[in-house]
Amino acid sequence: MFRHSNEPMPHIKLQDGVPGILGPMKFSPKTAEPLNALANALLLSDEGLTRGERELIGAYVSSLNDCFFCQTIHGAVASAYYDDDDWSFMNSVKTNYQESTLSEKMKALLSIAGSVQKGGKNVSEAQVAAAKLAGADDRDIHDTVLIAAAFCMFNRYVDGLATTAPSNPAIYKNRAENIVKKGYSGDSSYDPY
Repeated sequence: MFRHSNEPMPHIKLQDGVPGILGPMKFSPKTAEPLNALANALLLSDEGLTRGERELIGAYVSSLNDCFFCQTIHGAVASAYYDDDDWSFMNSVKTNYQESTLSEKMKALLSIAGSVQKGGKNVSEAQVAAAKLAGADDRDIHDTVLIAAAFCMFNRYVDGLATTAPSNPAIYKNRAENIVKKGYSGDSSYDPY
C-alpha cells in the first residue's frame, strides 16, 4: 500500500506505484541522472566515513526535515549496514543520538549535520573543533556537510511534490538490501513489492 486515504495526491502526475524520490526521477530522467550520481558519490564512497555512517547522516537529516520516505529508506539502509534488524539503533539515533551507542565522533558529526539542516551558517567553529577532537578529519567534516545539504535538497524534492510513501516496513527493508548491493541506480525495473 502506498497511500493512506487521507494523504494528498502528488502535485504532478507521477507514475503510480513508484514511491518517494523514484517517482520524480522517473518523471524526469534528465535530472535523475545527476541526482543518482550525487547520491552514489556521497553514500557509496569508501573514503573516510563508512557507508553506514553516510546513510545514518542522511536518515538523521531526513528525520529533522520530517521527510517520511527518505528517513525510512535511508534508515533502512543504515540499519542494513549496522545489522540493526529491528531498527532500534536507527530509531535511537533519530530520537536522541546523544544517548545512543554512537561513537563520540559520529555524535559530533551529527551535531554538525543538524546545524546544516537549519542553515549552513549555523555550523560553528566549536562544533568543528569538537568533531576534530573526537577523531573526525577534514574529509569527514566535508562529507557530513555535503550529505546533510544534499539531503535537505532530496527531502524538499520528495515532499515538495507530495510523493507517495509506502507504510509497510518490509518494502523499505527489501529496497535497502538492493541499494546495499547495487547502489542508487534509479533502475526503471524497481518493484516495490
